[in-house]
Amino acid sequence: MAVSTYTKAGTKATTAAKLDKAVFSVMPENHELIKEAYVAYLANGRENLAQTKTRGLVRGGGRKPWKQKGTGRARFGSSRNPIWRGGGVTFGPTGEENYTHRMHTTAKRQAIRQALSLAADSGKLIVMEDLKIKEGKTAEAVKLFTKVGATRNVLVVVADKTDELIRATRNLQNVKLVQARYVNVYDVMNADHIVVTNDALKAISDWLGGGK
Repeated sequence: MAVSTYTKAGTKATTAAKLDKAVFSVMPENHELIKEAYVAYLANGRENLAQTKTRGLVRGGGRKPWKQKGTGRARFGSSRNPIWRGGGVTFGPTGEENYTHRMHTTAKRQAIRQALSLAADSGKLIVMEDLKIKEGKTAEAVKLFTKVGATRNVLVVVADKTDELIRATRNLQNVKLVQARYVNVYDVMNADHIVVTNDALKAISDWLGGGK
């Protein structure tokens, strides 16, 4: 399976890169596995910050509002009970909830294969023989990505991050730089274009091509 390839200067390469069928030709019968991996990524990155106070944590309420009997009103022991204004919250978040989703490694890798296959089938994949930005200039990165047709949300996949690539892409809000072994379903599905180097393709094939 071949795909159009560009040189490090952004021009068409004479030899097209070949995609590993075991990684880029795994079309899903349905999208349930991809959805599960997508939701798991979001859930595992969720910060558990919400926390409410129960009646025992709300300040005040130590004095009984009125005596137990003889008033004709319902009995209450504290003005901080949950059904009163200013009282505690019943069954609210405590800050100890666990929102993480666990996926088997085999299922997670299969979901990544399916996501990459969908990206390749829809023409999102852009292969470059190499990716080097002189002196880490952001303007050079923008110029190169525009030249190869990588616009809007761009996922850049390399075998190894370099200081120059990090400096060139970190100020671009629509560009995300990742190493090949850290590719995930969320980034692949949200990207309009995926720029991959030849070395990154080999790393992905070594990682996902074994069928495990």
